[in-house]
Amino acid sequence: MLRDGIIEPANGPYAAPVTLQPKKDGSLRFCVDFRQLNSATVHDVYPIPRIDDTLDQLRSATYFTSTDLKSGFWQIELDKESRPKTAFVTHAGLYHFTVMPFGLTNAPATFLRLMDLVLGGLKWSCALVYLDDIIAYSSTFSLHLQHLESVLQRIQASGLTLHLSKCHFCKTKLRYLGHVVSQTGIEHDPDKIPAVRDYPVPTRLKDVRTFLGLTSYYRRFIKNYATITEPLIALTRHTDHKSFQWSTTCQQAFHHLRHLLMDAPIIAYPQFDQPFILQLDASDVGLSAILAQKLVDDDGVQPEHVIRYASRTLTPSERHFSPTERECLAIVYGCSHFRPYLEGIRFTIQTENKALKWLHQTKDLNSRLARCTMQIAAHDVDIQHRPGADNANCDALSRAPVDDSSISTNLTSMYDSSTSSFVANPGYALVHGYFRQ
Repeated sequence: MLRDGIIEPANGPYAAPVTLQPKKDGSLRFCVDFRQLNSATVHDVYPIPRIDDTLDQLRSATYFTSTDLKSGFWQIELDKESRPKTAFVTHAGLYHFTVMPFGLTNAPATFLRLMDLVLGGLKWSCALVYLDDIIAYSSTFSLHLQHLESVLQRIQASGLTLHLSKCHFCKTKLRYLGHVVSQTGIEHDPDKIPAVRDYPVPTRLKDVRTFLGLTSYYRRFIKNYATITEPLIALTRHTDHKSFQWSTTCQQAFHHLRHLLMDAPIIAYPQFDQPFILQLDASDVGLSAILAQKLVDDDGVQPEHVIRYASRTLTPSERHFSPTERECLAIVYGCSHFRPYLEGIRFTIQTENKALKWLHQTKDLNSRLARCTMQIAAHDVDIQHRPGADNANCDALSRAPVDDSSISTNLTSMYDSSTSSFVANPGYALVHGYFRQ
């Protein structure tokens, strides 16, 4: 690093310790512990894109190219006044960085701001960026060559350098952000599965929480994930490590989940020119919502495809609600949770509670139902009764819910992808205008 001008000798009041972290290839990564410096830093809140948003945007693509910047953070020069603050201790004395190092709390935001400037006009239309991973995507090969040329020209003009061995050009199936994307949909990355498959049987609460965190990243691929993991989740509710008891039920859930991840299905992309179906259910312990669509396959059939799963537990007070009140609360939860997908368009709500179909026509409502009805009335919905036997997926989620706050959507991208019906309502057009600004 000294030879390449990444660091230089330092002389000042700042000094941070150094740690060495192992890489996948067996080599070591040089890291500096900037926790003390970060605690005194004013945070830059520049938004980092959500992985869900990025994957959703690839829905119309057939060809993909991923590029990786070579030590991306180090390609940003550090202001001379800031360099002394990055000083670190070595056996040969103090050194500080001349470029932006890894570990600074504002480094990701600074880097993404740069990439947004570099890819201005291309991002969310034919290119996406997540930190130093850039992906170009197109519907046809000829168009992809044009898009790829534009992206590479921008990178070259900005003086940035790519890591060629980590770049993959003109692929119809590509690994990106821990997933495999293709025209068909989104799959889990098979290279990530051995970590789950070979995970040892937990012997501590910490092990259970780690395993659930590992599998939760791919929960979108697992049908009835909440039901399967319920015995494991129950263990994590105990704070006393001495009360840890690994039962036969836990062992079965552990092995079942590992098996399902090996054969996880492909999840469909959301198609914003097609109607959405929101399937809802409420049990004594939780709420569940499934966002789905009926998409035409190669045989001209319209099977139902799951786009997202969501569930949450009921609060102690909510558990005293009547069945109708809980079902109504489930509708409010589903509409709110999937709002970026459903705002301003007509969609179908399916629930197994027949009373909710006529709720908007009933005048004699208690305060809870009245409040829920007012929130539902803000959406253009068609409420349909779905018999319990047909609502098994959602029913299972509600009976073993897992809080999920992973749905968040880039507003600009989502509104650009929506239909003209978004602005058909004059009242919404004003709000839409604010979001676009």
